Amino acid sequence: MNPSTEVLGTHQKALRVNLDPRRYGTFAEIGAGQEVVRWFFRVGGAAGTVSKSMSAYDMTVSDAIYGKCDRYVARPRLQSMLDYEFELNLNRLQESRGDSTAFFAFADTVSARNFQGTNEQHGWMGVKFQAHPRDEASRIIIHVRMLDNENLLQQEALGIVGVNLLYGAFFLSHEPELLVESLLDGLSTARIEIDMVEFHGIEFRHVDNRLMSLDLVRLGLSKAAMFSASGEVLQPSEVLHKRSILVERGSFRPVCTVNLDMMSAAMAKLREESSFGEEPLEIMEITMSNLVNTESRSVDHRDFLARADMLSACGKTVLISDHSEFFRLGAWLSRFTKQRIAIVLGAQSLQQLFDETFYQNLDGGILEGFGRLFKNDLRLYVYPYLDPATEVLHTAKDISVPHPLTHLHEYLLDRGVIEDVDKYDPSCLKVFSRQALAYLKSGNPAWIPMVPPEVAEVIRKNGHFGWKKELP
Repeated sequence: MNPSTEVLGTHQKALRVNLDPRRYGTFAEIGAGQEVVRWFFRVGGAAGTVSKSMSAYDMTVSDAIYGKCDRYVARPRLQSMLDYEFELNLNRLQESRGDSTAFFAFADTVSARNFQGTNEQHGWMGVKFQAHPRDEASRIIIHVRMLDNENLLQQEALGIVGVNLLYGAFFLSHEPELLVESLLDGLSTARIEIDMVEFHGIEFRHVDNRLMSLDLVRLGLSKAAMFSASGEVLQPSEVLHKRSILVERGSFRPVCTVNLDMMSAAMAKLREESSFGEEPLEIMEITMSNLVNTESRSVDHRDFLARADMLSACGKTVLISDHSEFFRLGAWLSRFTKQRIAIVLGAQSLQQLFDETFYQNLDGGILEGFGRLFKNDLRLYVYPYLDPATEVLHTAKDISVPHPLTHLHEYLLDRGVIEDVDKYDPSCLKVFSRQALAYLKSGNPAWIPMVPPEVAEVIRKNGHFGWKKELP
């Protein structure tokens, strides 16, 4: 049977790795015990797989081996562990067995639950490996959040994830989507969340890590994933830690001048209200509901990459989330920072927030929804809407709200958690992405001034969104 199509348990996966005569390498684990390598010792045949197993719990000892670092449960520490242990294997063993052995180094650095349960319970895990003897090295790195309430359960879950990662690297590297999906085999998202995965090296030269980030959210392994303007995968807690955050939610099909003006006007408002040691982080967020085809329940990768390419051209950080409700997005962001969090949205979107049908799954209805949204002093900055039919300008103050909710609307305005932006460009009010999309599909050049120049260049270069060359 093809290994990629089998559904194997952790015991079977570990045994299959042990029985593969090519695989030989090191396990270096810090912070939660020897949880991964224990599986390979337990199932038998580990002598053919494990060249060395070690822990370096003492910080001085760890620094002596891998070099000094500021944080021990962090990506740089994991990378130094992988590089050091992999090179050590090559230096010691390649001459004697390099023709028949594909070497690897597995490492993790983890902060499991302390006695009081007050610490951040997360970890970095990775493998650097040769797919074939004397091949160039490839690498997979993941970041996990542990959700079990007991330390022993967290250790058990880490061991399973580690076995899944190693098995995936050795037997599923040609199918990275399946590899990502297999990371939680034998577990559930109630126990482990994987909020970052990154592939590098010759074995993954055709892999786009942005698509892998998308798969994490699509498959439910994480509620959100981030990447930078350069396409680099970001780990949310590292990027958002103690930062002020400004988020704009949109479909961005395509990115228009109005999208950038919304962010610019909201940033001006945010700077007026707060002083910052570090510049607030601008994030352009796309929800999975904006990416999934409602009929096929699939995601069009080309469509997703088109949006990512345009936002990248504008220099924006991108967040893909499964938080369709604003209050869930706000709660997720507040996990990482106590600084100001603000969301900019159009007046039409604000009006939709007062639709009680969106809160039917909450026991407290719309009152609970707004209570959770503004719990952490979050702000909504509202960009005006110019009605193209009537030329009437609508703001946060004069949106149409159902009569029973008018007092709630007034209260939120008086409290200052909903505010209008004022430093906007009036010419952008007449720009609508749906109209721009229709123009570019039909060959009408009227779409060009509706998008930033760098976005127009990306669309024309790559033929995004069914672009049709403009008629003379």
